[in-house]
Amino acid sequence: MALRSAAIRATLPVVRRPLPLPSAMVVSLPIDAFLAGGGALIDVRTPAEFRQGHIPGARNLPLFSDAERAEVGTLYKQQGRQAAVLRGLALVGPRMHAMAAELAAWSERTAGAPLRLHCWRGGMRSASVAWLAGQLELPVVLLEGGYKSYRHWVLELFERPWPLRLLGGRTGTGKTELLLALRELGAAVVDLEGLAHHRGSSFGGLGLPEQPTSEHYENSLATVLAPMAGAGQIWLEAESAMVGRCRIPAGLWRQMKAAPVLAVERPLAERVTHLVTIYGAQDPLALAEATQRIARRLGPQRTAAALEAIGQRDWASACRQMLDYYDRCYDHGLDGHACRAVDLGGLGAAAAALELVSRGLVVLNHPAAA
Repeated sequence: MALRSAAIRATLPVVRRPLPLPSAMVVSLPIDAFLAGGGALIDVRTPAEFRQGHIPGARNLPLFSDAERAEVGTLYKQQGRQAAVLRGLALVGPRMHAMAAELAAWSERTAGAPLRLHCWRGGMRSASVAWLAGQLELPVVLLEGGYKSYRHWVLELFERPWPLRLLGGRTGTGKTELLLALRELGAAVVDLEGLAHHRGSSFGGLGLPEQPTSEHYENSLATVLAPMAGAGQIWLEAESAMVGRCRIPAGLWRQMKAAPVLAVERPLAERVTHLVTIYGAQDPLALAEATQRIARRLGPQRTAAALEAIGQRDWASACRQMLDYYDRCYDHGLDGHACRAVDLGGLGAAAAALELVSRGLVVLNHPAAA
């Protein structure tokens, strides 16, 4: 009867009455303490909620499917609690054994560390799964306020003042590779493009995984940025407000617009060679489609010349046709920034990173071991 009762109550996330949980096994923690835990992080919201955004590293153990949650919620509004309870029991009851087994397996894989559970608001869904874990004598930690409180924490994080520095440079100067090399040396670096799965241009998504939602992009950025509190400098690539379809959080973007820029300069030939290395292996049809997307900005003559070069697999000529447009965009984007140029021509990413550090232009947070 206890198991049946828990399954029934799990169908009613709008009801805020707590379940009778074993007090010795369940603890509720605020966000910072919750994130610092070492146990498995389990999100019991629906798959659609999870895809929209989740705490990085979380696993999805949905109490309801997307359709089930909608069905039970509609039934509750139209026919009342009893009808919703009965339907919820029919949906959830048969899965309780499988869910319990999964909880036990996750606990075992983390050497019995408390399972970290959350739902949207820290209500009945997470409490119900915590009750089930308690019947197996598995320690559980709940997130106070649920995922909603986590999202407040994420957005507030971007409003804090950060010592941002931007690494700029025209297309093809190898900014991303340089940032990653600086990170290897111990600089505090946030890879905006890497987290977005996009290089920031019409061609930026070619050969990369699907982009996250802007919500999940914010979550990933917060996960990287939070441990950098106290750093003297935090380096990011100079970007527009959108990295592909991912929007840089408003609070962070406002600070980026006021941040000083260190602009990398390299000869045109080096830039073209770098771009050919990245894009020359891509599907010519995809390259042509990306070129068509910026045809109005390139102009008819450059567009035609670029498409002809792509058709002939002349990647260098295609790059040169487009660099004039991208260079003008980049130069316009620097308006209002304090900017210092540095010539790194002839240096690979690792050597360029050492050069910036040796000249005092980049301060390391945690110097890498020699």
